Amino acid sequence: MNTLLTIADINAAVASGQLDAAEFLRSRWQQLYRSNEQQHDPAWINLASAPQLEAQLAVLAQRDPAECPLYGVPFAVKDNIDVAGWTTTAACPEFAYIATETAHVVARLMHAGAVLLGKTNLDQFATGLVGTRSPYGAVPNTFSPLHISGGSSSGSASVVARGMVAFALGTDTAGSGRVPAGFNNLVGLKPTPGLFSTAGVVPACRTLDCVSLLTLTAADAASLLAVVAGHAALSPAEPHFNHPPQPRYAFPAKLNIGIPHSPFFVSDDYRKLYDKACEHLGRLQCSQGVFDLKPFSDVATLLYQGPWTAERYAIAGALIGQGGAGIDPVVAEVINAGRNYSAVDTFNAIYRVRELEVQTRHVWDEFDVLMVPTAPNLPTLAEVAAAPIVRNSELGTYTNFVNLLGLSAVAVPFGFTAEGLPFGVTFIARGGCDWALAEFAARWQRSLGLPLGKTLRPLQDGDTCIAATPPGAIPLAVVGAHLAGMPLHHQLTERGARLRATTTTAAHYRLYALKGTQPQKPGLVRDSKGAAIEVEVYDMPAESVGTFLAGIPAPLGLGAIELADGSWVNGFICEPCALHDAEDITDWGGWRNYLEADIVATGKVATGKPKQKRA
Repeated sequence: MNTLLTIADINAAVASGQLDAAEFLRSRWQQLYRSNEQQHDPAWINLASAPQLEAQLAVLAQRDPAECPLYGVPFAVKDNIDVAGWTTTAACPEFAYIATETAHVVARLMHAGAVLLGKTNLDQFATGLVGTRSPYGAVPNTFSPLHISGGSSSGSASVVARGMVAFALGTDTAGSGRVPAGFNNLVGLKPTPGLFSTAGVVPACRTLDCVSLLTLTAADAASLLAVVAGHAALSPAEPHFNHPPQPRYAFPAKLNIGIPHSPFFVSDDYRKLYDKACEHLGRLQCSQGVFDLKPFSDVATLLYQGPWTAERYAIAGALIGQGGAGIDPVVAEVINAGRNYSAVDTFNAIYRVRELEVQTRHVWDEFDVLMVPTAPNLPTLAEVAAAPIVRNSELGTYTNFVNLLGLSAVAVPFGFTAEGLPFGVTFIARGGCDWALAEFAARWQRSLGLPLGKTLRPLQDGDTCIAATPPGAIPLAVVGAHLAGMPLHHQLTERGARLRATTTTAAHYRLYALKGTQPQKPGLVRDSKGAAIEVEVYDMPAESVGTFLAGIPAPLGLGAIELADGSWVNGFICEPCALHDAEDITDWGGWRNYLEADIVATGKVATGKPKQKRA
């Protein structure tokens, strides 16, 4: 199964005509079935039946691969996510039912061409970070059968790490996607609460739940973000408990990263690896400083030692009260605690979270991103069995507070212990920074060059290239003072815009140096006798375009610009009335070339040669 592992691998094979998607998917499914028949794999609760697979392939055959960014990509979903005609168990046989509708996020993935091969095991009712609380069996770590996989998205992490599917969906309320990603050498992207639809997901804490992405690479996570993220992707009938803030697609070029003061560890190996991860930030030219984790930890405590357990009781309490052979006793203990909280307790806890959130705001004024260990240790199955509540609580040290504070996060691999066990870190940012985190995670993977998943293959150059663009982004071409390194570039970075491409216009534009502008600016006009002019194209969050437009002074404005590839984007254009006393600088091919030549010509620098004009 160790070929065509990633979404990018499959996309390339489809685009080149080297892959028959139906044949590939049938072969992958048959391998899974034969393997599971020979020895039950606890990572799976249900594999697709032959009719379920063929029904998906029949739909796929009618689709145009060019219009399906996930064409022929096999995936899995955690079995607390509905798919029409499939059984949903939430890892509890007494709860099982056949879904009549497909979860909104799954429907979007299928519409994009992804094919579902099965539903995966989990800690019952997504209550746990260990991956052992299931009557369908404990899911062992992919690197060591003696250690836990992490949960609750245990099966989803396992099947991705072993290369059975290209990606899988988990859920993440308290770390259920990030912890198993960290324990299985994967990328685990937990979106800002409310960014992904949760319609069709069996709730754990309905007001906090997130569908999470488990992938081999951050670039694959970005490809999935482009398909499922944004308000436009939400079901019209879905109650919106969370409203994602204005998105940011990129961080500043030099990140300032917060490191927790005196971080908590159970494992000395994990402590040493975290220290090395902090050193690695310096190699990425990131500055770092220390922040106080305590207000974040105080928020985390409220998740399981506060009234949010009542949300879990609202879903499963009655069933657990009836008893049954399939009810996990530890899950029953955790959920039954929800009976002990009153409405007054709930409101007081909400007020307390708000108070603590205020105490964390200065952290975000100082740091762009926080880097924490994904978990303080990787316990064995025996250690969890001996003290299930304590071990589980330890694993939530760096994860439980994130959704209560409306933050975004991505877990990424860093290395391995002396025993060969994975260790990872998690980058946490303000809500809305999901795409920026994916971009930074790809940069992190590129800098380390670790093998993918359960050492499926070495990292390749293409594994860290993000080809997708943020959903809903407005492409904006800049030609002058907003270019990278220029005086007004900050107006783009402040709004979270990210560089999509450095290219040129079509070959019918003229560029002029305008008189009397501060800072100095050029004017771009369309002219049939013109030439190609260098531009940078940025993805701008749609929510930010209005404030950006309001700050553009006459005679400049935004209009449609044709690029060299024939596509049209928004970009800076100039009113013709401003050109009568302007200098025509078209022959320089771009504003940067002109300025560099002007600096040399006027003696403002001692060295350097101006780039040549066009012949």
